[in-house]
Amino acid sequence: MTPDRELLAGNERFAAAFPHGALDRRPRRGVVVVTCMDARMEPMEILGIDAGDVNVLRNAGAIVTDDVLRSLAVSHALLGTQSAFVIGHTECGLHGATNDDVSGGLGLSTEVDFLPFDDLEESVRSSVRCIEESELLPASFTAAGFVYDVRTGQLRSL
Repeated sequence: MTPDRELLAGNERFAAAFPHGALDRRPRRGVVVVTCMDARMEPMEILGIDAGDVNVLRNAGAIVTDDVLRSLAVSHALLGTQSAFVIGHTECGLHGATNDDVSGGLGLSTEVDFLPFDDLEESVRSSVRCIEESELLPASFTAAGFVYDVRTGQLRSL
């Protein structure tokens, strides 16, 4: 079976016993988790929560970009969230990389900033500051930063 068919077959099994149809669109805990797209990151498992508890925004590096701020504003204004957890992680692909590394891996010569970083903790703190300073969110909207260790499963507050 091809990977595409395996994924679709997995969805068929999931849909056959779909348990989340009655969930409200507003996250029960009023929290948005901003984290990396890394396949080892399972935010709901990491935090010990269930579907419907939080909104989850994922991108390469758990970087708070303009689009993440847009999504946070929508989540707050329309879904009632009041805070964000920014969760970076050890062994992130962007940690220690360069824009040239990413461009070269794509066979491109481009001026795109892929937002690599050298200091994991500072990257998370910077993303928290972006949320705290955003004009799209009220001063009452809070943010906290964490680092997840992909080898131990532990979450460390910054």
